[in-house]
Amino acid sequence: MASFIKPNRPLTWLITGASSGFGLSLSRLVLAGGHTLIATSRNPSRTPDLVAEVEGRGNGSKWLKLDVDDLNAGSKLIESIEASGQAIDVLVNNAGYCIYGPIETLTEEEVRAMMDTMYFGPVRLIRAVLPHMRKRRYGVIANLSSGAALDGRDSMGAYAGTKAALDGMSKVLAKEVAPFGIRILSVTLGTFNTEFGNATIVGKTPLPDDYKGSVAEQMIQFMSSGKFQANGDKDKAMKALYEVVVGEGVGKGHEAETFLPLGQDMTVRVKGVRDYLGHALEVFGEVCNSVALDKK
Repeated sequence: MASFIKPNRPLTWLITGASSGFGLSLSRLVLAGGHTLIATSRNPSRTPDLVAEVEGRGNGSKWLKLDVDDLNAGSKLIESIEASGQAIDVLVNNAGYCIYGPIETLTEEEVRAMMDTMYFGPVRLIRAVLPHMRKRRYGVIANLSSGAALDGRDSMGAYAGTKAALDGMSKVLAKEVAPFGIRILSVTLGTFNTEFGNATIVGKTPLPDDYKGSVAEQMIQFMSSGKFQANGDKDKAMKALYEVVVGEGVGKGHEAETFLPLGQDMTVRVKGVRDYLGHALEVFGEVCNSVALDKK
């Protein structure tokens, strides 16, 4: 594995979607750890108390407006921060949401909107920050993903697709930038006590009759009912992520790891993927190896 040497100084963290859930929890841990925080959200004016909490630290921490869907906002923000003399050491791509609906019924606009927020948005930020991290030969980029990317439930196909795309890109990116001392960390999260379950958005196209009573419809009804109960503590999860990034606690000695599953339900999902792939090789292993070009 590549060697990643953390500078012996407080780090500067840029976190998207910092006004609630995982983003807010991690932001407070970053501040408590004595680091500099650049928190971002679409509408900082909606959370004046949080903005004051961050900017009152007096260590260069600040709250900035950022719409990750904006084609130019992310790169301009990063260039402005770097030009001011602040070096972004850690980028956390956290902003996201889910629209529930069968793949068949989701509109092009709905799917593209999710893809823009949870795939193209992070990619734009990554592309903007990498030249600076590469020059300094250090950096950590943590991409917050979901167990849905490994094994999504009916009605979460588009969301699963965005997270799977982020994961696939992250695996390749990790190989490309490891020689420069830059670490890519994919954080695959299960169900947690964030606002995710209370912010259910349902696709605008009504379900065809054939979907009545289906698992997809049951999932939509359940998520819309307000009865969703998570089994994970977001603060515990973000403490683990924080420690893995800085190489302390549970992260000590694991500074080069690139995949962090978090949540009891993730154990089942990760094992399920392993079994799924293993089963495919058992059934089609010979076929897999039988399609080579004949040697002349």
